[in-house]
Amino acid sequence: MDLIYDFLAQVQASSSVLARWDVVLALLVGSVGGVLIGAIPGVGPAVAIAILLPATFSMDPIVGLTVLLGIYGSSMYGGSIPAILINTPGTAVNALTTYDGYPMTTRGEARRALSLAYSSSFFGGIFSVVCLIFFAPILAKIAPMFGSREIFLAALLGIILVVTAHRKHTLIAAAMACFGIWLNTIGLHPASYSKRYTFDQSWLSGGVNLIVVVLGLFALSQAFTLLHGDDEKVRLTKLKGSFFQGFRELARHPRIAGISATFGVVMGMIPGVGEFTAQFMSYTYAQKSSKRPEDFGHGSSEGLIAAETANNAVPGAAMVPLLALGIPGEALTAMMLSVFYVHNVIPGPQLFQNDMDFVVALYLALLILNVLVVAFLLVATNQLIKVVKIPNRFLGVCILILSFVGVYSLRNSLTDCIIAAGFGIFGFIMKRMQLPVVPIVLGMVLGGIMEVKLRSAMARVKTPLDFIDRPIAAILFGMIVLVLLLHFRRVWLDYKERKTDEWQTSHASTSFPAILSRRRNYILTERGKTLRAKRKTFSRRLTGKD
Repeated sequence: MDLIYDFLAQVQASSSVLARWDVVLALLVGSVGGVLIGAIPGVGPAVAIAILLPATFSMDPIVGLTVLLGIYGSSMYGGSIPAILINTPGTAVNALTTYDGYPMTTRGEARRALSLAYSSSFFGGIFSVVCLIFFAPILAKIAPMFGSREIFLAALLGIILVVTAHRKHTLIAAAMACFGIWLNTIGLHPASYSKRYTFDQSWLSGGVNLIVVVLGLFALSQAFTLLHGDDEKVRLTKLKGSFFQGFRELARHPRIAGISATFGVVMGMIPGVGEFTAQFMSYTYAQKSSKRPEDFGHGSSEGLIAAETANNAVPGAAMVPLLALGIPGEALTAMMLSVFYVHNVIPGPQLFQNDMDFVVALYLALLILNVLVVAFLLVATNQLIKVVKIPNRFLGVCILILSFVGVYSLRNSLTDCIIAAGFGIFGFIMKRMQLPVVPIVLGMVLGGIMEVKLRSAMARVKTPLDFIDRPIAAILFGMIVLVLLLHFRRVWLDYKERKTDEWQTSHASTSFPAILSRRRNYILTERGKTLRAKRKTFSRRLTGKD
């Protein structure tokens, strides 16, 4: 009970921070701007946050983070609009929304689908923030138990999870993560101030700026993608009915909404997992537990609820490893981490001990953001849907200009612009080849954390076992071993399955009895029966017996 009373006192103290005019303005800009960005296919929160990042460095930490969190969370609300109306997801995580949202639009139920998406997203967002608010006092007690060794192991676990999450491109993801770690080492050594990988080039002495890399990989590469493609003509559906009916329909599916939100919270707290895993797990559960699984993919309200609830429960949960340990789990939270560092606010155990008002203010800001977004969408959807008509090439030019302005404003350096352009071309090539670029950013962020914490921890380590002689360190090490074992087991099973398929293909007999047997088996299938019936009808027509 004492923890609850202390936390309520923190809420009261933090409410005065949120009452400031600049924080209120940040809440409005973040919520409305995020919806607009999400509703425009091809932009997405990563591009917007990358462009806005340099501007937030001059703001107060709570103001800058409120804007970025607003864009991060509310873009998923906006991303459901084009996904439902024109079968084009506004953000990547709204791809699953098209499965059931667009079929509802083709049946003339576009407003019902949008209403369901809004209400499900609202429930998922509020659920995740409420969970975080109750976890905050517990985190404040656990966080001081993390020393240098534990934070190093947690960062290493985060990189391993991110790499293994790219199932089809594990080696590429590992190489990109190592590339990001190497990029972070360029410049002056943090302790001895000796030069590393500068090759006697003065412009490399300051290192490779994280924001320059982020703007290149995400904003510039997306601008090149939009400029390379063609403009598409969009036809919008007229919306009829009430937007409030979705809340009533959501109340009829409490089990699916609750479990989907839980999946989102749990997956959001695990680095490298995020919205996609949470979505597919919740969607699969909803389909298997539904009384009408055949409706999924053809306009099922349960499928739409599962997808939208899960992906909107992730942003709040993704703040747990960032705030408690200073370890981002994805590119967007890695960008937010730079805002902390610029203002000398270091996430981790000390943040919960010394600046709990700031943490609680962030949680309350997330709650208010969800309310503002839903209120805005219920009022402005009819006008908002027009943004999907903006031409792709016009968007590409705007992103290109804003990105270079943002890069140049960092250090007034043309060299940074050239580096950003290089990473933009590299990111464009990676997108065309469908290869991951997120591990590069996480490698740069987590690599710096690992280097500092490893150097600090090694002063107290005499033998390798000393590194894991504390309970939390041992648990984290055990999790690393378990993740690697499960990954290698999956790789081995995939290898065996692939070899079995290759053997069956190469050893398929070409003898006459084998061919005759395969032909007989095919004829006995449903398709074979249909083919025989067609042939029988055709032969009757030829003989004139019909």
